[in-house]
Amino acid sequence: MNSTTMTEPATDLPEESSTVRGTLAGTESQWQLIRRRFRQHRMARVSLYILMLFAICAVFANFLAPKDPLKVQARYTYAPPQGLHFIDHDENGDWSFKPHVYGYKVEVEPEALRRVFVIDPSKKIYLDWFVEGHEYKLLGLFPSNIHLFGPERKRDPLYLLGSDRLGRDMLSRLLLGTRISLSVGIVGVVLSLFFGVLIGGLAGFYGGWFDAITQRTIEFLRSLPTIPLWMAMASAMPSDWSPLRVYFVITLILSLLGWTELARVVRGRFLALKDEDYVAAALYDGASHIRVVMRHMVPAFTSHIITAASLAIPGMILAETALSFLGLGLQSPVVSWGVLLQEAQNIRVLATAPWLLAPGLAIVIAVLAMNFVGDGLRDAADPYAR
Repeated sequence: MNSTTMTEPATDLPEESSTVRGTLAGTESQWQLIRRRFRQHRMARVSLYILMLFAICAVFANFLAPKDPLKVQARYTYAPPQGLHFIDHDENGDWSFKPHVYGYKVEVEPEALRRVFVIDPSKKIYLDWFVEGHEYKLLGLFPSNIHLFGPERKRDPLYLLGSDRLGRDMLSRLLLGTRISLSVGIVGVVLSLFFGVLIGGLAGFYGGWFDAITQRTIEFLRSLPTIPLWMAMASAMPSDWSPLRVYFVITLILSLLGWTELARVVRGRFLALKDEDYVAAALYDGASHIRVVMRHMVPAFTSHIITAASLAIPGMILAETALSFLGLGLQSPVVSWGVLLQEAQNIRVLATAPWLLAPGLAIVIAVLAMNFVGDGLRDAADPYAR
């Protein structure tokens, strides 16, 4: 008998990656799919790194700040930014890695007859790492006076982003303002999520008179003009309140006005999900309404909630900035991006010290990064995305 040769399947095909094999086999979970799709969004990925940098600056603001953000130094009013140099050349032309900035010299403008600061390359101010400075509490818990960097001699001026009208360091104030503004946005969105998911979920799940009252309340709140309402609420706050209490009240006000849009989204999702077979099966099986909502319905659109939250944080930050800029929100000595922008209201001041607009640039970068991350999460959470 002639032996027959069996045809074996081709084995020279390119090997598939584990991600592709998992996708083809249907073994990827929902969160794995979202993570993989999010990584394909380049702008969202870069924006996420930028937001991580903002978060680090917010958490370790006092450690990163080279000067006390509240210390007044009238001698250096509107001092211009000092350029940071890393390579130092000595008299013999040899170089070494030694971070330093140039000092100032005072000149008088012949037209305006006012003194101005001019960078003086003949004065070198060397920087050192982990220097002692003003006292603070690391993470709000541990007392410390160590800062990441600072001048070798404490009396030397160091203004990498310039100073304001009272000689306060703009870099230190910007770092501290990052903490306040970002925390207002995040805490406000967390509270908005709580109210939005709770009220919108109840309205969509039960319907009836509660749904009707909820929808009319949402329509009423969304029809109110924003700025006059903020002005009324701000004027109702007592003037003797501490800055911390004002901070929490402003956050609560923003949350009470920001839950309406999310509540409508959650209501619509609940209306679509409550007629699904798995929800009906859970109810017939004897599961309580709370278990059905929290165990079966909310996880079905958790990704949408995360997307809505990421897109709502920029709105909260801009709202706080607008309130503080108009003098209706946080006030000094509290430092936020909106409070810092109050210094830039005068066009004459801006002509003298344009670096006072640095908080505005930080707001633009943070808001754009959050919007890109929100867009990436929205595309990644879309089940029909390719």
